[in-house]
Amino acid sequence: MKTICVFNQKGGVGKTTININLCSCLAMQGYKILAIDIDPQGNTTSGLGIDKSKIEFSTYDVLTTDIKIEDAIRKIDLVDNFYMVPSNVTLAGAEVELIDKESREFILKNKLKTLEDKFDYVFIDCPPSLGMLTINALTASNSVLIPIQCEFYALEGVGQLINTYDLIKKSLNKDIEIEGVILSMYDSRTKLGNEVVSEVKNFFKNSVYNTAIPRNIKLAESPSFGLPIILYDDKCKGADAFYNLSKEFLERQRRE
Repeated sequence: MKTICVFNQKGGVGKTTININLCSCLAMQGYKILAIDIDPQGNTTSGLGIDKSKIEFSTYDVLTTDIKIEDAIRKIDLVDNFYMVPSNVTLAGAEVELIDKESREFILKNKLKTLEDKFDYVFIDCPPSLGMLTINALTASNSVLIPIQCEFYALEGVGQLINTYDLIKKSLNKDIEIEGVILSMYDSRTKLGNEVVSEVKNFFKNSVYNTAIPRNIKLAESPSFGLPIILYDDKCKGADAFYNLSKEFLERQRRE
């Protein structure tokens, strides 16, 4: 089982879109996938058709109570082999509640130990901030997947992101690695988009995936219908991109 944190402290970079759709494509290819929504906004949860007001156990319960993580896992009916630990706004209170807990940075890591060999990949969708929720996700992960949008401020905050990664690696999780960098909201017709691709590749070298996620209307629409893009419109450019990304992801896993 490999645990991957989808992380960027900058908001609006496509973390949730990547989490939902990469997970869905991998599950549809037969891999057993668990998505953990550790963002109080719960966009991964609603984007997979789960009613946030009708969750029995959520990430909040996993982090703040003694329940086993298995009790919070829900099957995603839309896609075979796909499961998730959902989230809603109650998770916002966890930041305060975890302050006095012993070994609070390791709660998620310890809970995940009971799932070893039950899933092929676990993907954690983080909030766009560096609080105890994100620290739990990074501490529990084998690697971090970094989405960067192809826009003017793309590299803004990357230095802070790398500093955060280095700090976690030094003090809490020495084995964490950078899984890769995914370029999102890419428009090949614009000079800016191509300049950003060049800059990001210059900075992150071979960590950057060749497959970029394009700006795509269908991709933007699909979360409001609670569907991954591969089920909403499997012929659109967004669906093609995520299918290709999943293939590239798996090829990288085979090379490790």
